[in-house]
Amino acid sequence: MTSFNEQFDQHGVWRREFALHLKLLAQWLQDQDLLDAAVQERLSKLERQVRVDKVMVAFVAEFSRGKSELINAIFFADYGRRIMPASAGRTTMCPTEMAYDTDVPPCLRLLPIETRLQPQALMEWRMVPEKWERIDLDVNNSKQLARALAKVAETIRVSLDQAKALGFWNDAALEPPPLMDSQGQVEIPKWRHALINIAHPLLKQGLVILDTPGLNAIGAEPELTVNLIAQAQAVVFMLSADTGVTQSDLAIWREHLVDDGQDRRTRLVVLNKIDTLWDALDNEEDVQSQIDRQVTSTANILGISSKQVVAISAQKGLLAKVNHDAALLKRSCLSTLEEALSQHIMGQRKRILSDAVLKGIADVRVEIHRQIQLRLRELNDQILELRGLQGKNTPVIKHMRLRIHKEQEDFEAGGLKIHAVRSIHMKLLREIFSLLSTTRLKSEMAQLTLALQQRGLKRGIKQIYSQTIERLRANLRVVKAKEMEISAMLEASFLQLNTDYGFSLQLPDAPSLDACLYDLDLIERSHVQYLGLGNAFRLAQSEFVDRLVRALSTRLLSVYETALGEIETWSKSAASQLDTQLRERRKNFLRRIEAIDRIGEASHGLDERMSDIQSKLVSMTQTQAKLEELTEQLRLMITPTHFEHMTDEATTVQSGL
Repeated sequence: MTSFNEQFDQHGVWRREFALHLKLLAQWLQDQDLLDAAVQERLSKLERQVRVDKVMVAFVAEFSRGKSELINAIFFADYGRRIMPASAGRTTMCPTEMAYDTDVPPCLRLLPIETRLQPQALMEWRMVPEKWERIDLDVNNSKQLARALAKVAETIRVSLDQAKALGFWNDAALEPPPLMDSQGQVEIPKWRHALINIAHPLLKQGLVILDTPGLNAIGAEPELTVNLIAQAQAVVFMLSADTGVTQSDLAIWREHLVDDGQDRRTRLVVLNKIDTLWDALDNEEDVQSQIDRQVTSTANILGISSKQVVAISAQKGLLAKVNHDAALLKRSCLSTLEEALSQHIMGQRKRILSDAVLKGIADVRVEIHRQIQLRLRELNDQILELRGLQGKNTPVIKHMRLRIHKEQEDFEAGGLKIHAVRSIHMKLLREIFSLLSTTRLKSEMAQLTLALQQRGLKRGIKQIYSQTIERLRANLRVVKAKEMEISAMLEASFLQLNTDYGFSLQLPDAPSLDACLYDLDLIERSHVQYLGLGNAFRLAQSEFVDRLVRALSTRLLSVYETALGEIETWSKSAASQLDTQLRERRKNFLRRIEAIDRIGEASHGLDERMSDIQSKLVSMTQTQAKLEELTEQLRLMITPTHFEHMTDEATTVQSGL
């Protein structure tokens, strides 16, 4: 089995190769004058899907479970030392994201914890870089890198009142008060969120790592659960083999990682620190038996299959990799986890991406095939027309020219019908844009905030929340109805235009909004956990309610933008098809008149023109065959066999072609 790192490397190579093939296809289409707005939009969307494909792995656990050490072992062992802070006690004190952005130099950005006192969501703070403390990173200097990243473990001491204001404790909450020092101060994280931008090979290929620092931080930052963790392709939930599943572990699992409607198979559970069970007085079989019992017990408590629980030693795995100790690496079982990550993350991501890309390729093929068929039909019509002129005298040819002019005038006069179709189309689209506008969404969120900020313990809060989500669902259903109205109107109009002008307009399949409705269900479920008794005291704080609603708004906006993007692409495809056939018809009139004029000037003009059209027919047929070849190459690059046997760029190209 290939490791997670190897699988990710291969996936990155495939993405680059596929993007290159798309670029070559676009260039070829442009050379053939087949790259209209709709085709260009579909190709751009395909390229974005592949090139900007992100895979987020979220590491979630209570303090001191070894998350940072595991990240070091899997992703940074090549540095020959720890990069993420992973000493004894609490290390990563704030949620930390590691990714790569070409527009940002290698750096660590830290958001001060005091920003919790302001209403902006984390996503909004990302747009204000000057509010973050920035430290440049030298990715070639492991010591400087480790020293800089140690800042994510920094803490500050504040009064108990300040800690309460920042969301770290509440008088009424059913939790023990924080430990105070002799001055009556408590220790809290110095930073609210950390962003690490480095050109690590895996991060450059689209991997995003999220390291979360425990129950308190997860509970106080709704955006972590409802946005970042909820959208991660894989969540690695870590426990410690020497303690098993503690109450705080179980609280994170039940409140933030699973719910009744969720497929728990999307979670991987890591039982770390099995080296604490290695006992010189026990033989290897006894130790393994004890580990197996811990795995079974953990799976039973969490309600998952024991196959989803992987027992490892991250510390020994890192040590083994640094020292190239194959025996210790095997005993650490780190490779078993890497295999699970490879199958889980890469397998799931490839399936999702391949389905989307295959559909995109099919849509592109249909769009271009329609243009080619239109040109072939126009050329065949010209051949028939010219054959009818064979043996005819000059008056007949002049009459034919007048007839073409008359057809052209009648066609241009019928432009009012086409203008009417465009007007109705745009009117209905504007109604959809209004329904999916940020203004409308903000209004819904304002109503929800008002309802959630009623004083005291909230009663009927789940019902209020459900009613808001249901209104949003109803709004999407109205959008779907408007979409069907546009579809019916365009279908009738296309049929009429096909009859009147001999067009071959065919309405593309309307986008389904079922995925957006499903996303609303997921969002609702991920927020419900914040509306129970366990969070009743947090919900009594207006600052927490603001953060919760802002996190919800960010996620909902993404759903609305997705719906809008799908509808815009579909609408542009229909409009572009009409534009293409109008353009081709006008060109055809000019070509026919030009041919008649050439025939009138010389007796051999007719044969010459017919020979020219025959050559174009042959060329267009070859273009059609080339299109099939190029799109089939792209389709073959999505096959499982291609993914499995891809080892480097050379074999990728060979397999794809």
